[in-house]
Amino acid sequence: MAATADELGTQDIKRLLIKQAVPSSIGILFMSVNILIDTIFVGQWIGSLAIAAVTVVLPITFLISSLGMAIGVGGGSVLSRALGSNQKEKALHTFGNQIMMTFLLSSIFVLFGVFFSDEMLLLFGAKGEIMKPAKDFFFPIILSVPFLALCMMGNNIVRAEGKAKFAMIAMIIPAFVNIALDVLFIKVMNLGMFGSAMASAISYFMCFAFVLWFFIFKSELKLKTRHFKFKIPIVKEITELSFVTFSRQGVVSILAIILNHTLYIYGGEQSIAIYGIVSRMLMFALFPILGITQGFLPIAGFNYGAMNYERVKESVLLSIKYAAFLATLIFVVILFFAKPIVAVFTTDTLVIAQTPEALRWVFAASPVISIQLIGAAYFQATGKAKKALLLTLSKQGFFLIPLVLILPNFLGIFGVWIAFPIADILSTILTGYFLKKEMNTKLIQTTDGLL
Repeated sequence: MAATADELGTQDIKRLLIKQAVPSSIGILFMSVNILIDTIFVGQWIGSLAIAAVTVVLPITFLISSLGMAIGVGGGSVLSRALGSNQKEKALHTFGNQIMMTFLLSSIFVLFGVFFSDEMLLLFGAKGEIMKPAKDFFFPIILSVPFLALCMMGNNIVRAEGKAKFAMIAMIIPAFVNIALDVLFIKVMNLGMFGSAMASAISYFMCFAFVLWFFIFKSELKLKTRHFKFKIPIVKEITELSFVTFSRQGVVSILAIILNHTLYIYGGEQSIAIYGIVSRMLMFALFPILGITQGFLPIAGFNYGAMNYERVKESVLLSIKYAAFLATLIFVVILFFAKPIVAVFTTDTLVIAQTPEALRWVFAASPVISIQLIGAAYFQATGKAKKALLLTLSKQGFFLIPLVLILPNFLGIFGVWIAFPIADILSTILTGYFLKKEMNTKLIQTTDGLL
């Protein structure tokens, strides 16, 4: 059974974290497997150039759909704390405002993407032979983005209610749909990149349909028409916290632009295909750490709202401990099995020869990233938007982008790969400093339960 909202404040933290994190991890695993298999199918059945095209297009669609994720995470923090402090009406208004914000903003961005498609594709690195397959992939998938945005927003609210298993199912359904339709559209019907995009678009709609069903029939949040009316204080609070997540995705998109252009300069289309494989493995291999982070968010938010600071502190320490252990195991697997992993994606000998080294370097600092991820998530869960923004942007914005711009001038393509572990270590040091200070000063439980 999934945890109810009240159990977030009463159940043993270790059991609660497992109950929340395992379904989240499984959901992310299926989502990652979906992307991974999609990349394998595209690489094996269409070619390594197709992997490069997908690597160019996906940052655009994820940038737009991340509006939903950002509003979901930011509003989820508001909602969790409202439930923790027994403000049910505020929770309902928060959810209603999230739906309206997600639909309106994602639709506006999609229209912009449709009318300026060539400019956007060129900006994100669709150079040379990459442009044609990128355009074939772009148009079907861009029109489905509002459904993906609403699905990502709703999924965070499902977790904020403590219903992690339903959130898991919402992520599993599109994975199965997409994989099945990939086989049908690419292999059987020979529709190429267009078929791959159609499979993804239909899978996004199926995810949205399930989330809609959940909120109609299973959710504790029963909305009425009045809850959809914008309330300025709630919109402002959602926006401040959502800005953290959206800024991170915005920086990730800027990073994608810089990476794709830098990789093309130093290694051509093949280097973009190499990074396409590496980025898919990053999402796939780190699924349990991301699952722990997502499972941690509603626990920390609810208990902070209820002023159970000892429970918040315990959840922070346990989450870091579990995530660090799993990240170390993942690094060991990547270290020893990089070459056979890469060979699954493509038959291109040049890509197979060069990708294992890149993969090992990008994952080199994995054992320490749990501090950075949990630390940034803590400040977001507890409504501390400025610190959350600073720490969330630290890896990509403050460290990785400058390193990618500087190091290849001296080290060539190797400079791109070595930039990743350096950025991981620097951002972990920064986050560790702020998190330790917070736990030693703010998370102190006094006799009357106040700070």
